[in-house]
Amino acid sequence: MAKIQFTVPDIGDFDSVDVIEVLVNEGDQVQVDDSVLTLESDKATMEVPSTHSGKVSNIQVKVGDKVAQGTYIFDIEVDEAEQAAEPAKAENKAEEPVKQPAPQAAAAPAPKLHEQTQSSSVGLPTDASVSNTPKPVNHQSMGAVSHASPAVRAFARVLGVDLAGVNGSGSKGRVLKSDIQNFVKSVMQGQASAGGAQGSGIPPVPTIDFSQFGETEEIELSRIKKLSGKHLSTAWLNIPHVTQFDECDITEMDKFRKDMKAQAEKAGVKLTPLVFIMKAVVAGLKAFPNFNASLSPDGQKLIRKGYYNIGIAVDTPNGLVVPVVRDVDQKSIFELSRDLMELSTKARDGKLSPKDMSGGCFSISSLGGIGGTQFTPIVNAPEVAIMGVSKASMQPVWDGSEFKPRLVMPYSISYDHRVIDGAEGVRFSTFVGQHLADIRQLLL
Repeated sequence: MAKIQFTVPDIGDFDSVDVIEVLVNEGDQVQVDDSVLTLESDKATMEVPSTHSGKVSNIQVKVGDKVAQGTYIFDIEVDEAEQAAEPAKAENKAEEPVKQPAPQAAAAPAPKLHEQTQSSSVGLPTDASVSNTPKPVNHQSMGAVSHASPAVRAFARVLGVDLAGVNGSGSKGRVLKSDIQNFVKSVMQGQASAGGAQGSGIPPVPTIDFSQFGETEEIELSRIKKLSGKHLSTAWLNIPHVTQFDECDITEMDKFRKDMKAQAEKAGVKLTPLVFIMKAVVAGLKAFPNFNASLSPDGQKLIRKGYYNIGIAVDTPNGLVVPVVRDVDQKSIFELSRDLMELSTKARDGKLSPKDMSGGCFSISSLGGIGGTQFTPIVNAPEVAIMGVSKASMQPVWDGSEFKPRLVMPYSISYDHRVIDGAEGVRFSTFVGQHLADIRQLLL
């Protein structure tokens, strides 16, 4: 048996790269081109293949070390007969006639290692039997969202796991084999989906022990907040949001509402500005049908809806819920007021059914009873738009000859920019504001 020192081959212009995986142990048998080491630079991940067949011994590096070309890695114990055969193979190879390329197909120069894609195998030009062209392993683009070695990627492919959905616990967020195993366990326990809905590869927030700064207390989130939090994160990550801010004069609308107070009490309902906003929104959905739609799952088609169900965000002791008021276009303001009262009561008592919270076309989040001037609501996917209502205030408004006190309500419209462009967004916002300023238009 003879020992051959295995060293880091030519790795391009890099003089110091990280060892992120040692793929062999002392005593392992390796074959030529077996991957034995994984290196990572700022630009690429590289698997280093073995140059000989034999037994690995005397490993000199570990994960986290930095190496350069020529760094001693380990010894390979090879059979002397095999070693003697190597020069003969090289000599026979050299005696083979060389085929000349056609004039119109001149060979391109071999690419340098640092110009390859992210995961590649390092070629070793020291042996005549080894091609100068690096052998690609688990080819991946430089724009990959997940950092993982080719071996880990192969393991993920076997299990059918999308690495974009796996949070890496290794250095620089690198996905390790144990991360994939834990991800599969979480999927089996119903805590995640194999489709990768875990932040799309976004690095997790660092874990901090806050007790080192002072007294702390841990409070379990309510079930509603856990569910809504996951839904909101998914919507925020998947929808390119744009928010249009606006305001409208609701003086006349509020005067009409107050004039109808006695009649509303006789009907057993409380008349709020929200029912008028719902009616104005439905008018807008009819005039701009792209707002009353959802994208198909593949994102290639728009599914327009012929019904008008409005989701209303309701604040409860356990968190925010969004029950749906159905057929808003077919109901009077008293009927809508009654529906709102019933759904709000069920929401606060925790008695909403799945049917009460499904089938929405558009959502309204009203903070007018609390305060604030403007806010950016998150689109309630698979809807494509949502309205945020803030607290109205009395403001001086110029009517052409003098300032008059007017009740002005600020509001905002967030929408999915894949479906709705800016021009259509502001037209919808203006249309809704005009109908709230002159509710007589709702009768047209």
